[in-house]
This record gives sequence, structure tokens and C-alpha cells, in this order.
Amino acid sequence: MSVLVFTENWDGKFKKLSFELASYASKVAEMLNTNVVALSIGNVDESELKKLGNYGVKKIISVNDDTLKSLDNQAYTSVIAEIAKKEGSKVIVLANNNTGKGLAPRLSVRLKAAIGAGVSQLPLSVSPFTVYKRAFSGNAYAHLELTTDVKIITLAQNSFELIENAAGATIENASVAVDGVKTQVREVQKQTGKILLTDAEIVVSGGRGMKSPDNWGPLVELADLLGAATACSRPVSDEGWRSHEEHTGQTGKIIAPNLYFAIGISGATQHIAGVSSSKFIVAINTDKDAPIFGAAQYGIVGDASKVLPKLVEAVKEAKGK
Repeated sequence: MSVLVFTENWDGKFKKLSFELASYASKVAEMLNTNVVALSIGNVDESELKKLGNYGVKKIISVNDDTLKSLDNQAYTSVIAEIAKKEGSKVIVLANNNTGKGLAPRLSVRLKAAIGAGVSQLPLSVSPFTVYKRAFSGNAYAHLELTTDVKIITLAQNSFELIENAAGATIENASVAVDGVKTQVREVQKQTGKILLTDAEIVVSGGRGMKSPDNWGPLVELADLLGAATACSRPVSDEGWRSHEEHTGQTGKIIAPNLYFAIGISGATQHIAGVSSSKFIVAINTDKDAPIFGAAQYGIVGDASKVLPKLVEAVKEAKGK
């Protein structure tokens, strides 16, 4: 028996997310008194693969096949399922991002496995196997019992700390028969010079309380000072004030930064659903009864046009600028 963790890579490099998954999987393996096996699909150098061994991974399986250069849910499901069967994996851990959300249901059908989606903590119990997760757009919590022989867990991003535990991992190159790959990537356009929302540790987001697209300067300045990504609520992107790429919420990007600034955002349920996994939320709003204050750890009741410049000056002073 083992715990299998699927570690994504980006152009042959692992990001914090993959090490977070490895840390989580290693702790689950400890609870089950077994080992954790990491699966990497794609062209990743041995030196990069070895980094997974710093987070409790005992064995790393690398599947490097030219037909798997681009994510294809059907093909990747076939590979993960095959490795899971080979390794006798009873728990499979993936990220609760777009990739994990695409793979988990397919794996569930293929392996007849129950899914604990969007889990944010270690299992409460392994007998019975019970996981803890947010429910009803983050307004409640649920204890979900997984009763199937094989269990699938998708871990919410930034919900588990990195735990270094050098395990002296071995690396095994594997060849797996791949189902017909149907996805073809004809062109790749990469965003440069800007922090991606899904990768950002800090996000500064604005809503209609900013009053006009002309008032966005201080918000962007604050983001630059903090090394943060910028975001917005749906009404802002619908109005064309900001790009739809910055729209966060249930119908936009689901994010989980360590720190989220909600400036001039009332906090509709749909918006909260997309950011409720943030570790800390700081809200600035003129309405003391705005729903956003119910989700925030810190709040300022005030006009963003007056609060933001002072906040920018305070950050500059703290940084000695």
C-alpha cells in the first residue's frame, strides 16, 4: 500500500504547490503507516525531481513521453491510474486546481474511488477515513467519510505548510501505455512581466467601490510594493474597468493566497466562494455591514480613495522607500 501524489510541473520545474502536495501526502502516509510515492509526468531533470525527496517522498516515478507534453485529461488519467494500481496506492492526492478538478472525476470512475474535493486539512481519521473540507461556498465545514477502497483527495492551495523531511528518495523512470491523446496545442501565449493570480502569495483586488477605472493607480502601486498580483470583482470586469483575466470569484478564478486585499468589494456570496480559502483577508469598504467583513480577519471602514494612499505611504515607510 502507498499514498500516490501527482506533482505538476511547469516547463520542467516544480512550484511551491507541488512541494505542498508532497508535504501533505507524506503526512497522510505517516497516518496510514506507509510510504508516499510521487508521480511526475513530462520532461523533468533528475536534479529537479530530487527536490521532491526533501518533502517526505520515498519514491519518485517519472513518466517522460513526448505524447504527454501537453495536458490531456484522458491520457493523464490513464497514466495516473496505471501507476496507482502498480504501486498499490489506496490514497491519491492531487491539487484542487483546474488540473486536479479535471483529473479527479475521471480517476474516480476508473478506480471506483470516492473523492474528497477541496480538502484543507489532514484527515480527521483514517479509520473510518474522514476528511475536513469547506462547504456551501466556504460558509460551513463538512466532515466527509470516504468508504471506498481507493480514496482521492484534492488539496486546496496554500492550505498546508511545507514540511521539509529528507527521505532519500529513489527515482524510477517508467513507461506506461497511453490512451489516445486527443489534445493538440497549436500555439502558446505566455503572460510575462506580471504575477499570475493562481501563483500569487498576495493579491490586491478592487471592486465597484473604486468608483472608476481612473482610480486604480494607488491599488496597482500597492500591489507593486507588496510584490502582489492584482484582481477584481465580476462587476468591474463586466464594466471593462479591468481585464476578465483578473476576475476572481465563483465564476472567475478560484484563488487561495496567503493575503487577500478586498478593496471596495461588498462581498457577494459568489465572490467569497472564490477567495474564502485565503489565509488572511483584509477588507476596505465604506459600508460597515458589507458581507465582506464577515469573511475578513481585518477590516477598515472607509473610502478606498482616502484609505489606499495612506496604506501605500505606510508600506513605503515600512520598506524605507
